[in-house]
Amino acid sequence: MSNKVTVLGSLNVDTTLRVARMPQPGETLSTENKSSAAGGKGANQAVAAARAGAETSFIGKVGNDDAGRFMVESLNNDGIDTSAIITDKTVGTGSAFILLDEAGQNSILVYGGSNQQIKADEVIAREDEIAKADFLIAQFETPQAATLAAFKVAKQHGVTTILNPAPAAKIDPEILKVTDLVVPNETESAELTGIEVTDEASMDANAKKFREMGVKNLIITVGSKGAYYANAKESGFVPAFKVHAVDTTAAGDTFIGALSSQLKPDLSNVATALVFAQRASSLTVQGLGAMPSIPTVAEIEAASQK
Repeated sequence: MSNKVTVLGSLNVDTTLRVARMPQPGETLSTENKSSAAGGKGANQAVAAARAGAETSFIGKVGNDDAGRFMVESLNNDGIDTSAIITDKTVGTGSAFILLDEAGQNSILVYGGSNQQIKADEVIAREDEIAKADFLIAQFETPQAATLAAFKVAKQHGVTTILNPAPAAKIDPEILKVTDLVVPNETESAELTGIEVTDEASMDANAKKFREMGVKNLIITVGSKGAYYANAKESGFVPAFKVHAVDTTAAGDTFIGALSSQLKPDLSNVATALVFAQRASSLTVQGLGAMPSIPTVAEIEAASQK
């Protein structure tokens, strides 16, 4: 039986500009290529969960514009339930501008748009979408007040909450008290705990700090190196698969979505789920564009057989 995953998050139209290298301050560079695709951390995570086999629904907000209709259609194409997506009549759909260099590294500028307009009461009104899920995922491209409201509803219904604290921001400590699993990268983890991530000992220190802040379960993603996990019983490090990365844009989002499709609600199988999530993100970085490169469960399983 597949996991049921609800994502509260952002919907952005991504415009990717390919450059030989990142520009210096005051420098003008020509772009080699320009492309647009559906994106946003929330949307990417939902698509990753759906393609990895989870029954997925989405809570978010788009503008009353072509970009918003395109985003809803894109999620529908992956079988995601979009009935809880709200249309904002006054603010446009979110967008992101991605600079991608020849090494596959990126820099991203985000216009929040309608993503920033979703309110706590609108989330509470979609209680049914949250209550039916095994997991609720949220990030920081939508307001923290909405995340807190959603997580409180989730806890009332025994739903496991997953927080991806990205982009890094000062966090309402109340959110952490209703978070079951927090999944930052090393920069975001250090931002929240004040402890720089340099080795496994510093990761253990981050886990201890998160426990003090109210979160018992932690996964820190460390790019091409792998992922660290810690819970009440154990901690460990799962190395990443070695591949040639051409575009890292949606690697972290793929990781979280794929992870949610495999985790047991009590998080008891985290080590095995991490291997699956690492495999999924290793496939994503080998393709261009965020959403177009997110793999299906068949592709992940095929790669696992090699």
